[in-house]
Amino acid sequence: VELVESGGGSVQAGESLRLSCSVSGYTFALYCMGWFRQAPGKEREEVATIDEHGRTKYAHSVQGRFTISLSQDNAKNTLDLQMNSLNLEDSGMYYCAVGPSMYCSGDRDVMDYWGTGTLVTISS
Repeated sequence: VELVESGGGSVQAGESLRLSCSVSGYTFALYCMGWFRQAPGKEREEVATIDEHGRTKYAHSVQGRFTISLSQDNAKNTLDLQMNSLNLEDSGMYYCAVGPSMYCSGDRDVMDYWGTGTLVTISS
């Protein structure tokens, strides 16, 4: 299983960014995919998740500003995170991850596979 993030960068507050994660090799029909972030000195937090039914969940801090989506092409999945109205608190390293659908349902608290991250920096 391989996850590769892209799309990070430096933007000003109020602007937008779109992150993408190429997910390959994960062949389970039931899954949960998500975006997480970690700011310096802070714990990693869940940003958004999506399951095999397309059901999504968002952290309160990004609700209404971020949109998670998943596109599938044979064995390759692309997990996107559209981020609008970015603010300083959105800065951090963003990671995509995949695991069983039990994570999305709240019955499991760990994902199985992680990307190496892409850095998002928001300036005022």
